Amino acid sequence: MKKVIAMLLTLALTAGLLSGCGQANSNSSAASAATSAPSSTADTASHKLTVWCWDMNFNGAAMNKAAEIYKKTDPNFELEVVDQGDWDTLQTKLSTIASSKDYSQLPDIILIQDNAFQKNYKAYPDVFVDLTNKIDYSKFAEAKTKYSVVDGKNYGVPFDNGAVIYGYRTDILEQAGYTIDQFTNITWSTWLKQAKDVLQKTGKPLLSCQEGSSDIINMMLQSAGASLFDAQGNVNIVNNDVLYKVADTYMQMLKDGTCIECTDWSGYTDSFTSGSVAGTMTGCWIVATIQKAEDQKGKWKITNIPSLDGVKGATHYSNNGGSSWAVTSNCKNVDLAADFFAKTFAGSTDLYDSVANAGVLATYLPAAKSSVYSQPNEFFGGQPIMQIITEYASHVPAINGGVYYYDARDAVCNAIVKIQSGTDAKTAFQEAEDTVNFMMGKKN
Repeated sequence: MKKVIAMLLTLALTAGLLSGCGQANSNSSAASAATSAPSSTADTASHKLTVWCWDMNFNGAAMNKAAEIYKKTDPNFELEVVDQGDWDTLQTKLSTIASSKDYSQLPDIILIQDNAFQKNYKAYPDVFVDLTNKIDYSKFAEAKTKYSVVDGKNYGVPFDNGAVIYGYRTDILEQAGYTIDQFTNITWSTWLKQAKDVLQKTGKPLLSCQEGSSDIINMMLQSAGASLFDAQGNVNIVNNDVLYKVADTYMQMLKDGTCIECTDWSGYTDSFTSGSVAGTMTGCWIVATIQKAEDQKGKWKITNIPSLDGVKGATHYSNNGGSSWAVTSNCKNVDLAADFFAKTFAGSTDLYDSVANAGVLATYLPAAKSSVYSQPNEFFGGQPIMQIITEYASHVPAINGGVYYYDARDAVCNAIVKIQSGTDAKTAFQEAEDTVNFMMGKKN
C-alpha cells in the first residue's frame, strides 16, 4: 500500500497513505472517549457515535475537531474514535465482520478508501446506510461524490481531497527560458516538446514516477473522462482508445528521458526533493513531501496538468487518492449520524479551516472561499495553493472507477511493463482485460 503525505497549514503535510491515509498514532485526542475496542453502538436515545479510521494525526484529528463543533449543537454529544492502524487493517476487519453477518461488531461510522468503496458495497451491501436525502451533496466536487454513489444513491460523505497538481521548479524552468504560465493549460504534445527542451538545456527531467506503478496512466485517463470500465461496469481495456493514447504518451516520455522511473516510493520522492528532477505530478497530498526540501522554498509553483491531444472533452484535471465516511447498518441512531455530518463535514467551513493544520484539504467547495484557504504559501511563491487545489477538484471529471478498480489498475500496470519490454500494446492490454474479467467471474 503506497504511502502518501497529508498537508499542513503551511502545507508541510505529514506522511500518509496514497489515498489520504497513513500510519496512525496509537492515541485519540481528548475529544474522544477511550479508544480500546468499541462497544456496539448505542440505542436511539444515545448521544454517542463510534468511528473506525486510521491515521489519528489526519483522519482522527478531523473527526475529533468535528465532534467539538457538533457539541455546540448537542452538548451531550460524544464521539469515540478507534484507531485501526492503517487502511489494510481496517479493510481486513471490515471484511471479516461483514462476512460473518454479525454487524453488531461494527462501529456507527467507518472510513473507506474511495477506490475501494464500490467493491465493498458490492460485497457487503447490507453494511452501508443510504444517506441520499440526509446530506447536501451539491456542495461537494461531483467527481469526489461519485466514488460512493451506487444506483443513484449516496452511501458516503466525501472527505479529503486528492485533486492532482503538477508542481514545477520555477528556477529550473527559468534557466531554460520558460515560466509556469507556459506549462499551464497545455496539451501533452506541448509538454513533451517543452520538457525535452528543458532537459537538453538543464539536464533536469520534469517528471518521475515509481517503477511498476500505473498512477500516471490512471491520472491521465481520468483527466480525459475515461476509465478502465464502461458506464455499465464492464472492463474497458483492450478497446479503450484513450488508454492507447495515454500509453503512447507515457512511452514517449520514457524514451525522451523527460520522465524517469524510480525503483520505489522513496526513490520517487527523493528524485524531486534532491533536485535531480524538476517537477512532479500526483495527488495534492504530495505538497508535504515537496516542502521537505527547505532549501527550495520559493522555487516551486503548482499548476494544472496537460490535457490529452485529440480527445473530445479532455481536461486539465484529475484525482489520485482520497477517502469517504460511511454510516453502517449497526448504527442505531442514523438521524444523529446524518445530522452530525450535515453540520460538520457537509456543512461547516469552520471545520475545514480548523483542520487545515492537520493537512485536511476539503472537497467541500464552500471551503475554498474561506480566508484560511486564500492565504499565500511562501514555499510556492506566494500562491494560495489550498484555494487553487479546491478549485481544481471542482473540475475533475466524474468517472466510473469500477468495482474492481485495484484489480484493473494492477493488470494495466503489468501490461505497461510488458509493452516496455517489447510486447505489442493490443496483446498486452488483451491479457490485462482477460485477467480482470477472470477476477470478476466472467468468461473471456
